[in-house]
Amino acid sequence: MRLKVTFVLFLWILPLALANLRVGFYRRSCPNAESMVRAAVRRRLTRDKSITAALLRMHFHDCFVRGCDASILIDSNRKSSSEKDAGPNLTVRGFELIDEAKKALEATCPSKVSCADIITLATRDAVFLSGGPFYFVPTGRRDGLVSDPDEVNLPGPTLTVSEAFQAFRAKNMSMDDMVTLLGAHTVGVAHCSFFLDRITRPDPTMDRGLAAKLRSICGAASGSNPDPTAFLDQATPFALDNQFFKQIGLKRGVMKIDQELANDPLSRRIVSGFAANATLFRTRFAQAMVKMGNIQVLVGNAGEIRRNCRVFNPRRRI
Repeated sequence: MRLKVTFVLFLWILPLALANLRVGFYRRSCPNAESMVRAAVRRRLTRDKSITAALLRMHFHDCFVRGCDASILIDSNRKSSSEKDAGPNLTVRGFELIDEAKKALEATCPSKVSCADIITLATRDAVFLSGGPFYFVPTGRRDGLVSDPDEVNLPGPTLTVSEAFQAFRAKNMSMDDMVTLLGAHTVGVAHCSFFLDRITRPDPTMDRGLAAKLRSICGAASGSNPDPTAFLDQATPFALDNQFFKQIGLKRGVMKIDQELANDPLSRRIVSGFAANATLFRTRFAQAMVKMGNIQVLVGNAGEIRRNCRVFNPRRRI
């Protein structure tokens, strides 16, 4: 059954790949590339189940700024700041996992596998190893040459569905794509500062029991942990499944945008469909992830293949 489902997903997803990206891009230049990335993800997951959420967030934050070009991985230096310095990226994590995979790949296949592809592959593997669907990832991305914090403009958790959709539509993503991708919150967490306004005063759109639980979590803030976190899925927080959609259907959405997905006429039918059909969500999630991974990619001779994902390659003097 697993092989049959995987094959069907392959048939549906492949047409979404750009002409210059292809499944198995590294088959000749670095035959073990995908298995090496998967091994790094598997090792990390054994000690940190939250890494799936971290990679999903990293992938999204990368692709929605200049496209999927690993610009989010660049470190700031004394001369210039990078995307990592932008407010929405200050809590992005998982960079050391990408470093680990890159180091192994450089030792085996120097300057062959891009950091952008490592992010994409690692995210796919984390999704699968957390109970989500396996999907074939077209590869062949190249790494970007710019990382500017001023270009980071991502949809936030306090937006309405219509406002959030403007950002997705600008990337040629549909409303169905947006709702599907926000389903990644099923393995996510949010800092209290992102939803405090919903629990400090009566909110008719939030379940009372959940509000009380969240007030307890946020009330435990301390000097060492001034901004605690809460799971966005109260049922199965480490499993990539459709429980998130069931939860928001019961007024158990933690962040405003999550709950509005279930309430807004533009999205509630999609939410109810995913809540009722786990297979439908798995299929659409795989498709939406591949589609997002194709946003404004660099291919061919554009960009570069970084040797260190945190810094641009030294420029050649002409």
